Amino acid sequence: MIEQKLKDIKNRAAEIESLMNSGQVSGAELTKLSKEYSRLSEILPIVSEYFQIQSGIADANAMIREPELKIMAEEQLSEFKKLLPEVEQKLQIALLPKDDADDHSVIVEIRAGVGGEESALFAFDLFQQYKSYALRHGWKIEIIEENATSLRGYKEIIFKVDGRGAYARFKFESGIHRVQRVPETEASGRIHTSAASVAVMPEAEDIDVVVEEKDLRIDTFRAQGAGGQHVNKTDSAVRITHLPTGIVVSSQNERSQIQNRAYCMAMLRSKLYEKQRIEQENSSNASRKSMVGSGDRSEKIRTYNFPEQRVTDHRIKLTLYKLEDILAGGEGLDEMIDALTAADHLEQLASLR
Repeated sequence: MIEQKLKDIKNRAAEIESLMNSGQVSGAELTKLSKEYSRLSEILPIVSEYFQIQSGIADANAMIREPELKIMAEEQLSEFKKLLPEVEQKLQIALLPKDDADDHSVIVEIRAGVGGEESALFAFDLFQQYKSYALRHGWKIEIIEENATSLRGYKEIIFKVDGRGAYARFKFESGIHRVQRVPETEASGRIHTSAASVAVMPEAEDIDVVVEEKDLRIDTFRAQGAGGQHVNKTDSAVRITHLPTGIVVSSQNERSQIQNRAYCMAMLRSKLYEKQRIEQENSSNASRKSMVGSGDRSEKIRTYNFPEQRVTDHRIKLTLYKLEDILAGGEGLDEMIDALTAADHLEQLASLR
């Protein structure tokens, strides 16, 4: 059965390639086919490797019957049988249902929580961490909305990470992040615990969500800076309310009302897309409780402990003593994200058995 499924994958990839080269499809259908082909292209090398190993096993079994080739055939057979389980495991993971949003760009919201100014400073640190991580991966950062404090912290910051595959790397970051350290504002040297919340949403594409103009209430107002100081004298800030759901988004970071409206629409579409995805997941995966979390921003997921230079992810019980590297968006953060991705794959595999 598995071999027939793999042959079907090869045939489907060839069929899609032929369709796309025929010039007979265009628009939304071509976009859909391109996505499917991209997905299959990731699996095809593993499929080829699997069939090469199976062919090698068959050849070795045939050679064993020849006395002069028996020793060499047995060595080859042993080697192929060692490789097979590893390739089968890679195939199992590759064939798992793929999150359609994994290739999307993301919109990230960071909000200061308990801890006052120290929480706002930690929100700033988290933004710098994600900004450095995104730039290291070749993605672009765009700030949509920010509410800064007088000590360079953030009460709130909303930004976009623009790049293919961003959501696959950011999606496990949603939740409560805690920090344990001596605050800059603490004179006595006591360690405080404060927190900030992170929400990650895939950016919706045109084919994901349709927003009707009649469902929107659009308000404009003057953009303001920190402390209520006016930063311009025109109504450039925009607030959009989606009437059917009550979702409200706003942007005042750009001087142009047109730009702020565009950012608002991008945020609104992403929030509607995420709402739609959650509803679908709740109905189809009611029996699966993910070990890496639900993505709920109220869920405590990670602690950054400065005195011990450690970062602990509570969902998978992983502790790395690489705090500076992780906060710098370095390889330590990749190691953490890789572990979360692997844990999610293992749980999905277990649920299929």
